[in-house]
Amino acid sequence: MTVGQELCKITGLRLFHNHMTIDLVTQVFGYFEPETILALRQTVFENYAKSDNYGMVFTYIWDFSSDSDGEYIKNVKKIFENAGGEVYLVELVADFEERLRRNRTENRLVNKPGKRDIEFSEALLHDEKTCRVESLPGETGFENYLRIDNTDVPADEAARMIKERFGL
Repeated sequence: MTVGQELCKITGLRLFHNHMTIDLVTQVFGYFEPETILALRQTVFENYAKSDNYGMVFTYIWDFSSDSDGEYIKNVKKIFENAGGEVYLVELVADFEERLRRNRTENRLVNKPGKRDIEFSEALLHDEKTCRVESLPGETGFENYLRIDNTDVPADEAARMIKERFGL
């Protein structure tokens, strides 16, 4: 999300981070309700793809051990490509300890209410050790693909790298 925020500052793209729907639906239902989250995202993607807006940054943790996650990303890509858009995939990777540190940053806690329960949020990060959150070479299937290990790369520098790589 933080890299996405920085990228939006220097490109004019709009940010749609995954917790915008997760937190909304969780607040309304009182629990995580994936069908509603996916339906809301689908509506946002379809309407945004038809709009005159310049573009969108969407953040998502892709579980590469899950076929359904791969299909989901392909479907999102198709929505924008069918509307004449281009889709770029940026895979940000960072070591686990850095991700735990970032989970407690003020920016994350302000923008992702669901992360404010630190114990629960960090338990989810530990669960990610059971799923694969980094791709294997060539696995994403995206031509327009960039992988950045941003363990030691500031968000604004990662955003600049993305902007330059894709000419945004």
